[in-house]
Amino acid sequence: MNCDELLAALNEYVDGTLEPGVSGDLQRHLSGCNPCQVVVDNIRQTITVYRHGQAVEIPAACRERLHAALRERWKQTHPANA
Repeated sequence: MNCDELLAALNEYVDGTLEPGVSGDLQRHLSGCNPCQVVVDNIRQTITVYRHGQAVEIPAACRERLHAALRERWKQTHPANA
């Protein structure tokens, strides 16, 4: 399994509905691919935070960068409304 295949199967993996053979392939890929491990860990953490309803404070600098990126994206996709 490669990174693209892992990303395609990720929803089923996180939900626990992935076929056992594919799940084994995914586990083997994860054992040797740090970037994919980070993606899966981040998704699991996001789901946990969401399920528990925990508020997470975004640091001000990160929030400002996010808002700037969203404004720029809006301008690119909606030039008439910018």
